[in-house]
Amino acid sequence: MENNKFNLKSSFYLALGYLSFALGFIGIFLPILPTTPFMIVALWAFSKGSKKMHNWLLNHPKFGKSLQAWEQHRIIPIRAKLTALLFISASATYILFFSNIPTYAAVMSVSTMACAITYVLTRPSKAKNKA
Repeated sequence: MENNKFNLKSSFYLALGYLSFALGFIGIFLPILPTTPFMIVALWAFSKGSKKMHNWLLNHPKFGKSLQAWEQHRIIPIRAKLTALLFISASATYILFFSNIPTYAAVMSVSTMACAITYVLTRPSKAKNKA
């Protein structure tokens, strides 16, 4: 029975990791979705569900370096912050001024983007020096 719980738990984390990775990947091309927070969630979920996928993501050619910095020092590099700010600002501007989506959807979208960018911008950009 305990083994089934473990497998179910691992499967849940693995599914969450794949979903987060997919959303983060889509976020590269669709600025309304922030890539960085989804990749951080994917890394965390894979660490709980699959060491193989966790290591794969940590060594990914596109995301690995930033995720290694996150895992080791809990930092988000300034370049990632600026990229996120640029694309989220552009997306919010489009939604607020040029789209015809319902007001509630615009408010929900821009609020989600505001939360995501606040989280990203309030993380350190450099590792603290240990004296």
